[in-house]
Amino acid sequence: MNSAATGALNAPAVFSPQSTRNMANAIRALAMDAVQAANSGHPGMPMGMAEMAVALWRDHLKHNPANPGWFDRDRFVVSNGHGSMLIYALLHLAGYDLPMSEIKNFRQLHSKTPGHPEVGITPGVETTTGPLGQGITNAVGMALAEKLLATQFNKPGHTIVDHFTYVFLGDGCLMEGISHEACSLAGTLGLNKLIALYDDNGISIDGRVEYWFADNTPKRFEAYGWHVIPNVDGHDVAAVSAAIAQAKASDKPTLICCKTLIGKGAPGLEGGDKVHGSPLGDKAIAETRAAIGWPHAPFEIPAEVYAAWDAKSSGAHAEGAWNTRFSAYQAAFPAEAAEFIRRMRGELPANWSASVEAILAAINTKAETIATRKASQNAIEALGPVLPEFLGGSADLTGSNLTNWSGSVAVRASADGKDFVAGNHINYGVREFGMSAIMNGITLHGGYIPYGGTFLTFSDYSRNALRMAALMKQRSIFVFTHDSIGLGEDGPTHQSVEHVSSLRLIPQLDVWRPCDTVESAVSWVQAIERKEGPSALIFSRQNLPFVSRDAAQIAAVKRGGYVLRDAVNPKLILLATGSEIALALGAAEKLAEQGIAARVVSMPCTNVFDRQAADWKKAVLLPGVPRVAIEAGVSDFWRKYVGLEGAVVGIDTFGESAPAGVLFKYFGFTVEHVVATAQQVLK
Repeated sequence: MNSAATGALNAPAVFSPQSTRNMANAIRALAMDAVQAANSGHPGMPMGMAEMAVALWRDHLKHNPANPGWFDRDRFVVSNGHGSMLIYALLHLAGYDLPMSEIKNFRQLHSKTPGHPEVGITPGVETTTGPLGQGITNAVGMALAEKLLATQFNKPGHTIVDHFTYVFLGDGCLMEGISHEACSLAGTLGLNKLIALYDDNGISIDGRVEYWFADNTPKRFEAYGWHVIPNVDGHDVAAVSAAIAQAKASDKPTLICCKTLIGKGAPGLEGGDKVHGSPLGDKAIAETRAAIGWPHAPFEIPAEVYAAWDAKSSGAHAEGAWNTRFSAYQAAFPAEAAEFIRRMRGELPANWSASVEAILAAINTKAETIATRKASQNAIEALGPVLPEFLGGSADLTGSNLTNWSGSVAVRASADGKDFVAGNHINYGVREFGMSAIMNGITLHGGYIPYGGTFLTFSDYSRNALRMAALMKQRSIFVFTHDSIGLGEDGPTHQSVEHVSSLRLIPQLDVWRPCDTVESAVSWVQAIERKEGPSALIFSRQNLPFVSRDAAQIAAVKRGGYVLRDAVNPKLILLATGSEIALALGAAEKLAEQGIAARVVSMPCTNVFDRQAADWKKAVLLPGVPRVAIEAGVSDFWRKYVGLEGAVVGIDTFGESAPAGVLFKYFGFTVEHVVATAQQVLK
């Protein structure tokens, strides 16, 4: 038996058939009652997957309800997150800090039992699920992080990283294209600690899926390189448990195909779409109670059922055994143990601040005029040796995104799965959405700070994963290059116009668009230091001029907006980001020749600037002074900064296919046009 199984609950032989039925029926009862009380929710999935949950949680899952964050726990992800009452019932019954009052408060304001599972809200929930397909993709990231850490930190005779990632998923997750992106990569990388249990009930909201989802799912996953266990009776606890045991011994990721009836136990409703997403109703609940032999009142769980589910003792034993192993590891490998603890806590190295100070000083001294995508790579090159937890990658655009550096080692697995290279750079392939959600899973797992790159226009493919990173407040770093019409000849399909502004609208996502090497390095530092949310770093394809600054200005970059060039008694403020800073500086010089004093404000991160104290914002933007904003993107976003009296030099159409210099002139991104706009504002 794999050592990761040692934390399982009691062997199934000690449970009578009636006890097993009661454990499953407790899930059904709680799901029915909570959804009915809320008059909202999805009872069908928890009722249909109840026996699958018993098999996993009773016989295999290694976890400790008293310490949901214990590092070497197995990860459990409910990818079909609409069935959230399944995981809430499991957490409550197993002994987590989720009392019955929270079960009764299902889907209510500020409860710990929201409509879909949310990490950070409910103890024991590993990731926020709901958008179908992202849970399984997060799980791929978790399993990848486990394998990388195990390869790096485990030593002969000392195994401290040894856990599985289990996923429940349904037809909806498999229909979503992201599941193909993620599961294909999981097979290629041989993530054998990933075990997915497929709830094959044949039902989605519109009815029987056979009319729109006729894939041969086992063959599909076999083609990915997965171990597939087909035709398992999902209502037979022993059969599901045996399948899980077989999966744990495999050298491949495993899909266990469990045939179930949605809404199992509800007379006249089980197996049909009516039980998918609606309360059963009092009459049907009473009939179901009678049919499954559950005579107890709503929200009433007998003591013997709680006792059968209770995982506190076995969890404490499992964690205690791991603590003993880790103590031996610390004695034998003190440096590695200290590094492991630091990384799992998400702390930066002790020499971080001093290293950053030296790096910024060197970049400022070098004063290079280069594309900010290259400036980004230079920052990675400097920061990489300081951060062993840095885990980069790109969606098949490494040579364009420049997310690699001299210390990059590609993550690789041999075709037979025997050889695995635990590198620090992931070739995600053409899988932008999958890359972003896998990164979120890596971040959630802990031990790494992941970043991944693609072209900015393809952030559309990644967008929901970016939103989920922000919702979960995870430190994922999304690198987007080729940021505007400056992309040039590739034309409007690849030229980003609306993307920067639209990303800025996502709550808790910091969007940085730096103008040169110094701002690029600062944006990286801020993204790495930010623990409370993700960052999007936006870089240019074309060269951008270096801008000289004093020490105070370099320090001010991290505030998101600051005075880059000032003037005595300015009559106008020119606001800009990225490649348009050069236009603002050029226009300020021209205006000065005409006797018009203009202040230039660089605003590389509007999200951060908006969080600054009012005094800072007033000192930078000088209330009452007219403003002109300049950015090669949609103009509406900047209206909140320039007001009715100001103007925006932007682009509110799609681009064209032509060299970048031609396009900037064609669309009015010239010093002359900025000056003319400023003069019009002053009139």
